[in-house]
Amino acid sequence: MRTRQKRQVCVLLPNKQHLDLIVKGSARGHDVLNSVLKHLGVSELQVFGLAVLKDNEYLFLDSEQKLSKYFGKRWNRGSLMVPFILFLRVQHYVESGLLILSSKVQQLYYTELRQKVLHSQSCHQEALLFQLAASALQAEVGDLEQRAERNNEEEEEGEEGGEEKRQERKHRHYFLPEDYFPSWLIQRRGRDFLLQHCPVLHAELRGVTRSQAVLQFIKEASSLQDGPVTFYRMRQEKKESRSSILLGVAMKGVHIYQEVGGKQCQLYVFSWTDIERLTFQGSRFEIAAVGSLCLPKLVYHTPSATHSKHILRHLSGSHRFHIITRDAVGYLHQLEDMQASRFYKEAYICDTTRLAHRLQSNSLTSSMSDRSVAVETTTAWSKEGEGEEEGEEEEEVVTAEFELCVDEPEELFVDSPAELSWLAEQSVDGALVLPSSYWAAVAMEMKQVLKSRADEEE
Repeated sequence: MRTRQKRQVCVLLPNKQHLDLIVKGSARGHDVLNSVLKHLGVSELQVFGLAVLKDNEYLFLDSEQKLSKYFGKRWNRGSLMVPFILFLRVQHYVESGLLILSSKVQQLYYTELRQKVLHSQSCHQEALLFQLAASALQAEVGDLEQRAERNNEEEEEGEEGGEEKRQERKHRHYFLPEDYFPSWLIQRRGRDFLLQHCPVLHAELRGVTRSQAVLQFIKEASSLQDGPVTFYRMRQEKKESRSSILLGVAMKGVHIYQEVGGKQCQLYVFSWTDIERLTFQGSRFEIAAVGSLCLPKLVYHTPSATHSKHILRHLSGSHRFHIITRDAVGYLHQLEDMQASRFYKEAYICDTTRLAHRLQSNSLTSSMSDRSVAVETTTAWSKEGEGEEEGEEEEEVVTAEFELCVDEPEELFVDSPAELSWLAEQSVDGALVLPSSYWAAVAMEMKQVLKSRADEEE
């Protein structure tokens, strides 16, 4: 009877807002996710997932599991008076904001990434942090001159003129360094230095729209070493009292850090192709690199078997996401190359319909489901009988392993009619638009020439 009662779930969003939901006692992760989609007015969340805070770490929910599995006995004793807290967080990071088709979801992604940048410890990327602050100011404030004019108009009301006061208004600061820079950078450079030099970079972005500035911020932040990364704490030895190892799930692989003296020191950076196998048994987590790297097997220990299982699921999901977005990322890189070669007059111009088609054809939206993965997975664990009361803490003996197999992109002819016609139709601002039949004829002619040359050589 308890499971039939309603429960109150509070979902905290990256923008510090929250959604209060009423769900059934037997609700699963996808039930809450569907409610979030409805409240936000979007059809899909793509890169986001629901997470629960456990041992000061965010663990992403398996959408097919019941919520009682994550909240245990508290769920059975729960009522509508006390909410259960979930978090909507970025589960998969992207190189370009154009991969996020919904503007609302894109804004949520930008908001969470902004907070990640503020907590960055990449001391060697100071110049990038200045540029990120300028992009964020352009996205949130707009053109610097327009901001200054608005401030002057507001302050001139009810105030007598005077050269000294006008100069003071002109140099009045319009942002707080704490909102745009990590604390260590403020201490290193000083607030006055940041307030003096950041507006110079901000002014250089004059004319960039706010939506373009958001895209620029997302693109630049993808280069921040510890920005688009989800960290999990681990121990080097099972009996260690403190977790000094940080395993980071990044866009293109796995990063390993060690905390030394309060600072993060990078130990290893593995691309997905560098990893041969990931294995866990209980709280023991193993990373086996490919033989060409000549590295020993890395063995770490997570807080529990539950952590290990969720970390492995996150890794496999991120690997899958990398594979299914690879084609779309390659297309965006082609657009950037064309823009750099002056084929395009403005950056971030893209046929979003075509991009959406490519993303959907690669089943990007299915990455939110744990039912299909791009790796071979073998998992075995013992469960208690289904007749027992749900929500009880389950004793699990978990052993899981998967191998990463990153398929190389299919080899294409340079003059592939399908590829050429697809790119030609993306022309902007009066560039030449040619039908697919034209490119098919050109491709056929080039192949005939090559064939005739081969015949002549024979």
